[in-house]
This record gives sequence, C-alpha cells and structure tokens, in this order.
Amino acid sequence: MNRFITRTLLAGVFAVQALAAAGAAHAFEVGVIAFQMSSETHARAANAASEAARAKGWTVTQLNAEGSLPKLAEQLDTLVNKKVDAIVVAMGKPVETDAQLQAAKEKGIPVVGVMSGASPHMLFDVEVNEYATGAQSVLYLLGKMGYQGNILSARFDGNSGTRIRGKMLDAVLSENTAVKDLAKFSMARTQSWRDDVRNGMQALFLRNQGQFKGVWASFDGQAYVIDDLLQAQGMKKGDITLVSVDGGPETYRRIADPNSLITATMMIPFEQLGATAIDAIDRIVVKKEPKDKIAAGPYLFMDSVLVDAGNVQKFLAPAK
Repeated sequence: MNRFITRTLLAGVFAVQALAAAGAAHAFEVGVIAFQMSSETHARAANAASEAARAKGWTVTQLNAEGSLPKLAEQLDTLVNKKVDAIVVAMGKPVETDAQLQAAKEKGIPVVGVMSGASPHMLFDVEVNEYATGAQSVLYLLGKMGYQGNILSARFDGNSGTRIRGKMLDAVLSENTAVKDLAKFSMARTQSWRDDVRNGMQALFLRNQGQFKGVWASFDGQAYVIDDLLQAQGMKKGDITLVSVDGGPETYRRIADPNSLITATMMIPFEQLGATAIDAIDRIVVKKEPKDKIAAGPYLFMDSVLVDAGNVQKFLAPAK
C-alpha cells in the first residue's frame, strides 16, 4: 500500500514537473526593437515595453538597431525566423522595412509600433497625435511672443514625428503672418547630430543676433544644445522663448532652472506608450479580444501634455 502511494505521489510530482517544463517551453515570447537606444526617447519606450512584458512573465528579446536601417531590417528578420509570438518596434521605419513586416504578418506574428507610423502589416502604432502636438507647441510659443516677432527653428525631417511637427510650424505661421521664421536649420541623420545642431544653430544665432524673440526645436535633444549655446552667449531665462517637444527629467530640470532658457515642452509619455503596446498585445493575442475594440484604425492615440513653469513641479522627481 505504501509503495502504491509512493508511486502515485511520484507520478504526480513528475506530471507537475512535466507540465511546468511544457509551460516554460511555450512561454509567450515578445521581441522588442528600439531603432536607436542612444536616443533617450527610444530607450524609454523600448525599456518600458520590455519591463511590462517581463512583468507578465513573458520572455523578452530586446534588440538595438543602433540607428541603422539595414540592421533594423536584419533584426526584424531574426525575430520572424525565431518565430516569436509578437514584436514591438519603438520608433521603427515601416516604409523602409515593409518586406520584413509583411513576412511577420504572413507568419502570423503580430507587430505593434511605438511612435513608428502606420503599416498595413502591423496591428497599429501607439503614439501621440503629432499634428496636434506640433501645433500646440507652436501656438504656445507664439502666445508667449504676443503673436508678433521673429523666430528661428531647428528641424529634423528624417523622422516622421519631427517632420510633422515642422510642417505644423509652417501651417501655424502661414495663418499668423506677424511672426516670421527668420531662418531654419535642418538636422542631418548622423551619429554626431549634437555637433551638427551646435554648428548649425550657432551660425544662425550669429547671423540673426538680436533679431529673434523665440526659438522652436523639433525635439528636446536639440533644445538642450540650443539652450547651452544661448547661455554661453550670456542670455537669461525670459530673454527669448525656447519651446520643444518630448519631455523627460532633463527637460523638466531645465524648465525649472532659473539659468536655463527652455520655456516649455510638449511631454510625450514614452513609458506609457511602450507599456500600452504590451497591454494591447496581451489583450489581442493572448486574451483574443477584437483588435477594433482597442484601436479603430492604424493608430492608438494617447495624449501629450504641455509642461512649463506653471506645472513643471508635478513632473520633477522628488529630491532624495
């Protein structure tokens, strides 16, 4: 009798172990690719997605394309061939990687983008409305200037989001002709982009010294370089209005800093975007909820928030 009980118990233990092993072998696996982890915003979105996936007990393969389109395509190929259960691409390039995204769709691997743009081969892209975000940043700048005077602008056409923001700048200015964009600098897609911004904006400042009341930057990284340049020239907060887009600890620190010229930013909730991409995959792929219940079209929009001196204290991390 005792032997029978022992054998039965052992069989039960082995069965549980086998089930656990089978479960581990079939653990849900998600691939997360960031286009360029050296960019704070790319890293914030990708890391948040990976953390959210691990919190669900999923296996995560996180990759960094290092700003290279060929490497991005290669990494997508790798994840498709690996037959992961889903893919998240932070700041991807759907047009340039159309063949890889199509291959993923054909193999039944759902792809969700984060601030990447739309593709017929992806479930959708989780992002803020860049048209509204860009317009609001410009309208804030013009409001601080009383809708009169000259500005300089730092742009970047190599990314769909920053390109749209620049187009919204032009659209708003076309309806407010008392404000003129004296000169614009367009950043190249280079690994030394900070030097590119520094050299380009320094040239604009020298040519237009004393002739502008505001500066608009397409993203916060450009604004940091511009801020440092203007401070080095002896300018103080309030001398001009400097507005950009993205949001983050360094931006909030500068907005609150009496020596910095950064006036405001449109905060994009990158961590929330990354976590929402994982939540959407969980609901659609794992729990089998209809995709249309989550996003009606190719985009799942979230809100950006204006941060300036009036509310920056809410965003600053408490001192330790």
